Amino acid sequence: MAGYEPWYEEIEETKTEKKTKPPRLYRVLLLNDDYTTMDFVVYVLETVFNKPRDEAVRIMLHVHQRGVGLCGIYTREIAETKVNTVHELARKNNYPLKCIMERE
Repeated sequence: MAGYEPWYEEIEETKTEKKTKPPRLYRVLLLNDDYTTMDFVVYVLETVFNKPRDEAVRIMLHVHQRGVGLCGIYTREIAETKVNTVHELARKNNYPLKCIMERE
C-alpha cells in the first residue's frame, strides 16, 4: 500500500522526571513548668513519642534542668498531631505542660 497515510499521528513519548523535594521537618519540644510531675512527663514521652523508659527519663531530666527538651523530629502533620496530643493529655490530667514545634 504505497502512499498510505494513517489517520492517526504517531507521538513520541518522552519521560519527564519529577524531582520531589523532601518534606520540611519540625522539631517537637517540651517546655518545663513548675507544676507538671516528672512521672507525667515520662508517661507522655513513652506514650505519645514512643520513647523507651530510659530515654524518656533522660529527656525529662533535660527538660527539668534546661527548660526545654527535644522529643523528636517529624513532618509538619505528624508534629502538629503530637503537640495537640500532648496538650490534650495534659489538660485531661490538669497539668499545664506545654509542647511546641519549630521548623528544623
